[in-house]
Amino acid sequence: MTEHHSHQSCCNAEHSVTVMSEVTTNETHDDCCGNSHEKGEFQLWRELRPILISTPLLLVGLIFHDRLHNTPFAIVEYLILIPAYLLCGWGVLTTAGRNILQGRIFDENFLMTIATLGAIAIHELPEAVGVMLFYQVGELVQGSAVGRSRRSIRALLEVRPDTANLVVGEETITVSPEQVKIGAMIRVRPGEKVPLDGEIVEGRSQLDTSALTGESVPRTVVAGDGVLAGMINQSGGLTVRVTKPFGESSIARILELVENARSKKADTEKFITRFARYYTPVVVFLSLAVAVLPPLLITDVTVSTWTYRALVLLVISCPCGLVISIPLGYFGGIGGAAKRGILIKGSAFLDALTQVKTVVFDKTGTLTKGNFKVTDIITHNGLSQEQLLELAATVESQSNHPVAESIRQAHGKPINASQVENYQEIAGHGICAHVDGKVVIVGNDRLLHRQEIPHDVCVVEGTVAHLAVDGQYSGRILIADELKEDASSAIQRLHKQQIKTVMLTGDSQAIAHTIAQQLRIDDVQGELLPEDKVNALEAIITSANHKVAFVGDGINDAPVIARADVGIAMGGLGSDAAIETADVVIMTDAPSKIAEAIAIARRTLGIVWQNIIIALGVKVVFIGLGAIGIATLWEAVFADMGVALLAILNASRVLQTN
Repeated sequence: MTEHHSHQSCCNAEHSVTVMSEVTTNETHDDCCGNSHEKGEFQLWRELRPILISTPLLLVGLIFHDRLHNTPFAIVEYLILIPAYLLCGWGVLTTAGRNILQGRIFDENFLMTIATLGAIAIHELPEAVGVMLFYQVGELVQGSAVGRSRRSIRALLEVRPDTANLVVGEETITVSPEQVKIGAMIRVRPGEKVPLDGEIVEGRSQLDTSALTGESVPRTVVAGDGVLAGMINQSGGLTVRVTKPFGESSIARILELVENARSKKADTEKFITRFARYYTPVVVFLSLAVAVLPPLLITDVTVSTWTYRALVLLVISCPCGLVISIPLGYFGGIGGAAKRGILIKGSAFLDALTQVKTVVFDKTGTLTKGNFKVTDIITHNGLSQEQLLELAATVESQSNHPVAESIRQAHGKPINASQVENYQEIAGHGICAHVDGKVVIVGNDRLLHRQEIPHDVCVVEGTVAHLAVDGQYSGRILIADELKEDASSAIQRLHKQQIKTVMLTGDSQAIAHTIAQQLRIDDVQGELLPEDKVNALEAIITSANHKVAFVGDGINDAPVIARADVGIAMGGLGSDAAIETADVVIMTDAPSKIAEAIAIARRTLGIVWQNIIIALGVKVVFIGLGAIGIATLWEAVFADMGVALLAILNASRVLQTN
């Protein structure tokens, strides 16, 4: 946030910020065999049933294999194992057929289908059933893992309010939140969810905000405080004036973010998608060559031997471990972050966070609480403290800046705003207005110099609002802000991660350096106008050979957040600018969450690359063994589904990030 009096000028300037927004659509994630765990909820019994039925049949087929195989009773082997094969593999077979009709021939379903049907054709039924059975086990583990990672995000879906108690005259009627208009009064009883964003008109209570912020400590609210949809009223009854329609409420915006988060894929995910597209047909033609060429070129070899080796290559080569576990790893990272009150808008931003080596902070509302309080009033030219404070409050009556609010709060009396004429806000400087025919300015030191008003040079800790009347210096009001409790630990944790810290602020150089010294920030720039912050960030990005993140409160830092490689916003109270502009939203308003987000991103990417290395490494080894006839279909099953299971289990560790 720009410090005191970074106001828009309503008289001489019109400042607009256009933030490019990317419209994303919800994507349904299919696993390596075309089945979706997004289309329906994971049901353990549905996934477990074919496994429980097929496993005994396979065991019977293996126990009596030698007695049945290549005997007049071989038909019994088919009667036992074919039902097991169809139970486990029907989904793969039908998906492969459907994809072929749609022109999508070379996919993983096709690989598994021709491999297992080929195994049946050469009378290797147990291997065919084993491939499909292990596939079902993989589906079971994958479904469980996806469900586990989704549960961390589903908590947000569960806070969606279903009804609102609308006050109509003396009655209260139950309606859908979508039907309630701005300005309407609603009642929230103890134990109910707040259905819409609004302002408390009557009542006092404690609100559970954990679903929105991840914080377990309830927040005490009274009349005049704002509330957000999705919070849970724990004690007293509240009457709330609605300030936003449901579609624009904080919870609706957050849910939209979560639903669209996975549509913004990381480069690693895009690479694997492209890799599988070319990899699969290459594997099919390579296996075809293994089956056909050796019998044609080498004497004394059987067609069945090389056909079997080709089938082994097909099964080994299925890229299920990659195609399943990589999106699951990123989804787990996003879900794990959401559990901690960190909303990351897609896996692309998880990747970007791992490359951040410089974090640039705004001061007010980011490292400090933004709760300004008047601490001292120093007068000149015969004005009393009360007169100076009243004059400042009158001029500031039309401003919504935190400093203006603190001055009005300190004044604590009704203000006659009709006295104010020719009101003008000067961005980054302050306010100029006529009060009872006198020209009054309230602003920072830059404004005094701009107006060429002589004044004492003062170096103090805190924000200073200077006043001048008709070109004569009249005094100053000192306003202090508090550091957030975890601001110091946030900087320390970033330094431990070998990340440089910078602070950009519109406050004075003296205040900026004082705060930087207290927090041990590496570099600091003060007295920056809004456009100066963008220029300063541009310079930092230009000089750096890595990603740069900017952390702001999301109100008037939108241009800087949008310009950063990774924009991070403090969105604890549902700031619209934070939700719209930033790539990452810290719902708790805690700066220490930035280091936590980077740690989650690094751990996620590490696990993703572990999966890539494990899957490709094992497959390369077993492809070689299969080509020379050492590996059988059983080893192929392990190389395919075994690696997939390992990768899925490894990806699930993302949710355990501390």
